[in-house]
Amino acid sequence: MSTVHEILCKLSLEGDHSTPPSAYGSVKAYTNFDAERDALNIETAIKTKGVDEVTIVNILTNRSNAQRQDIAFAYQRRTKKELASALKSALSGHLETVILGLLKTPAQYDASELKASMKGLGTDEDSLIEIICSRTNQELQEINRVYKEMYKTDLEKDIISDTSGDFRKLMVALAKGRRAEDGSVIDYELIDQDARDLYDAGVKRKGTDVPKWISIMTERSVPHLQKVFDRYKSYSPYDMLESIRKEVKGDLENAF
Repeated sequence: MSTVHEILCKLSLEGDHSTPPSAYGSVKAYTNFDAERDALNIETAIKTKGVDEVTIVNILTNRSNAQRQDIAFAYQRRTKKELASALKSALSGHLETVILGLLKTPAQYDASELKASMKGLGTDEDSLIEIICSRTNQELQEINRVYKEMYKTDLEKDIISDTSGDFRKLMVALAKGRRAEDGSVIDYELIDQDARDLYDAGVKRKGTDVPKWISIMTERSVPHLQKVFDRYKSYSPYDMLESIRKEVKGDLENAF
């Protein structure tokens, strides 16, 4: 079994599958953590003839993301070099990719994955959907900030440039990170209205009023939408998932 495969198996076991790989490491922070000691050990491993990959892997995969950031800071302080640059020079291939991914913050990892999904010819819509549709407002706002810092352009601008139609509208609306998040207040009148509006904009009519669907599904809180979808069944002969499959196709269907 390759070193990379071992790392990925370890991360898959320890991390939640909805969590970006940069956030993996250990579920809990390493107990006897010492950033200076780890930085020194990694420096020694890099300088070892042939590079001591095992030590590098053992340290970085057994630390939380926050601890890895502390190690990177300690390494730069002691060597005057960035840890990521040093590891990039020392490692190669898939191992280099995995280890450099571990050094990124969750927002940096997501930003780089989003950029990669829209780089060159064609767009990797699946990656775009996976990240944009599964992050919280706070995470999306941080991704937007980091994306601009890393690539000197707005995430929204790149999404607009690389997508089209209603799929573009949905991705742009979600990427703004403006979904209501307070699910503690239950507004039964709005729940009923949203359920009726989703039905009227879709199954009830010929052709789908996608902007209406986008508005409701990107602005309401998740707990609210769960109640809306339950209420929706009292108006429609199909549940919400069946309605989506009947009304829209392709990337838009996957995103909804």
